[in-house]
Amino acid sequence: MKERRWVPGGPLDVELALHPHRRGGGDPTWRKGNDGSVWRTSRTPDGPCTLRVSVAAGTVLGRAWGPGADWALETLPALLGADDDLSGFSVRHEVLAEAVRKHPGVRIGRTGRVMEALVPAVLEQKVVGREAWRAWRWLLAHYGEPAPGPAPEGMRVVPEPVVWRQIPSWHWHRAGAEAVRARTIATAAWHADKLESAATTQELDQLLRALPGVGVWTSAEVRQRALGDPDAVSVGDFHLAKLVGYALTGEKTDDRGMLRLLEPYAGHRHRATVLVWLTGLRPPARGPRMPVRDYRSF
Repeated sequence: MKERRWVPGGPLDVELALHPHRRGGGDPTWRKGNDGSVWRTSRTPDGPCTLRVSVAAGTVLGRAWGPGADWALETLPALLGADDDLSGFSVRHEVLAEAVRKHPGVRIGRTGRVMEALVPAVLEQKVVGREAWRAWRWLLAHYGEPAPGPAPEGMRVVPEPVVWRQIPSWHWHRAGAEAVRARTIATAAWHADKLESAATTQELDQLLRALPGVGVWTSAEVRQRALGDPDAVSVGDFHLAKLVGYALTGEKTDDRGMLRLLEPYAGHRHRATVLVWLTGLRPPARGPRMPVRDYRSF
């Protein structure tokens, strides 16, 4: 077990900082302890690791196990948003100002791990979250590694790229992912080294969108998490434009309208959408919800 203590330069909400990396309530790579600590697994450049993060008296305590423990602790501040640059960000809507007052510790962190963000993002393409998260859990249960150290029961580490390339079609089917998403993930895994070495969010965007099956939405979702891009807007999201429109104007809007509303936040448009989520404002639900399919029965 390795350990590191770190004092943030300002307010920090650890759970909010790490929440974007959680894929549903049963995510085998993410757990919240009864004491408020957050457990997270990762496949670092040095190998798998388990990371436990807690805060006491303003000091972050990180404990890590596994071959990747040193890397995980070295990059812990970045994971929690230490590199998050708020320069140029100015709140233009009172509802977002209220969200900032209620959540002063919101930070956009970066994992530095692209495939960890890419695989679940592809699984979430054009389906409801519960359907994608079910596939994620199945794949991790069958192909992930047990989490190193005294991790909570059932935690797993994402597979290496070579494993994603070798998953047979019938196991993708059993997981509930159809051939298109399976092929996108396998293709990305062949280019994992190049993706992981991208130095900037612009470079990563170009590399990702050159892959068949990866578009604007998926690229943004990956760059938000892997590189902490504060401007990567998830255009094409089923809910986001409606939420942004309702929170900022009281009316739903589409992607084009959302981008117009976010123009004053250029450079920080993703940050603005995070604050929209934190307002808790949701448009009234009308009409049937998108169903949870079970592709395994098709």
